[in-house]
Amino acid sequence: MATIDLHPYLMFDGNCREAFEFYQGIFGGELNFMTYGDMDGSCPAGIRDQIMHGTLMGGSVEFMGGDAPEGMPLGAGKINLSLSGFDEAALRQQYDGLSEGGTIVVPIDRQMWGDIFGSFQDRFGIDWMVNIRTA
Repeated sequence: MATIDLHPYLMFDGNCREAFEFYQGIFGGELNFMTYGDMDGSCPAGIRDQIMHGTLMGGSVEFMGGDAPEGMPLGAGKINLSLSGFDEAALRQQYDGLSEGGTIVVPIDRQMWGDIFGSFQDRFGIDWMVNIRTA
């Protein structure tokens, strides 16, 4: 059977570059951006420098995303990005870094199912869950 990858594609309201640079600071990896101006030199001046398609690859993540074209809705916030694993120190560091400037929904703490879990919305409006497995 062929391997199929699933990658989140995150849409932003004009701040994709800032968000991806922030995520790169947390996860590492290589950034690549293509602007609307790179694709079509005749695009409106107001969006020339906005990101049409960006990637953050390497480290522990692979993200894709861009700035939503004018008039395109950004979605209803029904998706959470989930980080999970056994490395408590690394996951706590990612929780602390990603949640900085955002809104904590569930403070990271041991939960009734035994794992350490927390959730938040980052400063770019992306919802995250962090689960530190204990068994």
